[in-house]
Amino acid sequence: MSLLFVLVVPLSLLLVGAAFTYLYAWSIERRFPPTGRFITVEGSRLHYREEEPRDGPVRGTIVLLHGASSNLVESMLGLGSTLSRRYRVLAFDRPGHGWSERKPGLRKAQPARQAALVAGALRQLGVRDAVVVGHSWSGTIVPHFALDHADVTGAILVLSGITSPWPGGYIGWYRRLIDSPAGWLLMRTLAVPVLLVLRPWMKSKTFRPQPAPPGIVKKGFIPLAFRPRAYEANMQDFAVMYDAVLRQSVRYGEIRLPVTVLAGDRDEIVWSDLHSRSFARAVPGAELILMPGIGHMPQYADQATVLAAIEALAERVAPIDPLPLAGRGEEGVTG
Repeated sequence: MSLLFVLVVPLSLLLVGAAFTYLYAWSIERRFPPTGRFITVEGSRLHYREEEPRDGPVRGTIVLLHGASSNLVESMLGLGSTLSRRYRVLAFDRPGHGWSERKPGLRKAQPARQAALVAGALRQLGVRDAVVVGHSWSGTIVPHFALDHADVTGAILVLSGITSPWPGGYIGWYRRLIDSPAGWLLMRTLAVPVLLVLRPWMKSKTFRPQPAPPGIVKKGFIPLAFRPRAYEANMQDFAVMYDAVLRQSVRYGEIRLPVTVLAGDRDEIVWSDLHSRSFARAVPGAELILMPGIGHMPQYADQATVLAAIEALAERVAPIDPLPLAGRGEEGVTG
C-alpha cells in the first residue's frame, strides 16, 4: 500500500500539473496574441514590431531587445513607443520568447546564435547603422552586434545588462538538468504552477527599490513567458549564459563602435559593479552612466535619462533613409 502511495501521488501531481500547464498556455495565447509581423531567418520565424514617426523625418533606426521573461510588447511599452516619434523602431521577440520560434537544444540559446538570427532579420529589412539596445539578459547579445554584425549596427547600448563572468558562475548540474528529459518534463508539468506562485515576488524584486508600474504584467504581455516552451527557452538562456560571457568577454577590446553602458547602482538582479563597470572598462571609449538609487528597470524609473542616452548614440550614427513600411516581413499584423 505504501509503495502504491509513493507511486500514485507523484504521478497524480505530474498529471494535474501537465493539465494545468496546457490549459494555462492555451488561455494565455488567446489573451496575448502577436502584435507585429513575422519574418523567417534560417528556418525560424521571428516576431517583430516596427513603428516610426507618422509625421516628419526619420532620424535613424533603433533596435530593442528585451531581457529574460519578457517580450517585444514590454520593450515598446518601456522605450519603443516614445522613440518611434522620431526614429524607426524595431522591437524583436528574441528567439524562443514571445511569439518567436527557436529550434531545440542549448546551442540555439547561445547569445551569438540569437544575435545572428536577429541580425539576419535586420538585413532582410534593409537596416544599416542601427543603435541596438539590449536590456538585462540581452546584454549578452548586443556585444555580438558590434563584433560580428557591424554591417547592420552603428552603436550599441547595454541597459542593466549581463556582460561579464563572475566567480562561481558555472553550475554544471543546472545545465545538465535543463538539457535532460527530466528538465523537459518539469517545464511541462510543475514549473509553471510554481512560477505563478512566485510571480509577485519576482515582479517586486525586478523593479526594487522602485515600485512596479501599475498593470505592468498585463500591459507588457508578461504571461507569455510562462508557457512551457517560452519558459524552457528562458531556462536554457541561463544555462548557457556563464560560458557565453566567459568566451566573449575576451573580445570586448575589439569593439570599435560607439558604446554606452547604463545601469542603476541599486540593481539587485544584475550587479552593476560587476557587469556594467567591467564592460565599460573593457570596451575602448565606452561611456558609463550609473544612475543613483535606481534598480534593474531604469527605463521605467527614469525614462528620460535612458531615452537621452539612446538619442545621443543615434546622433553619432549616420542616419539612413528607411524602406517603406509596406511589404516588410512575411505576414501583416495579426493582433
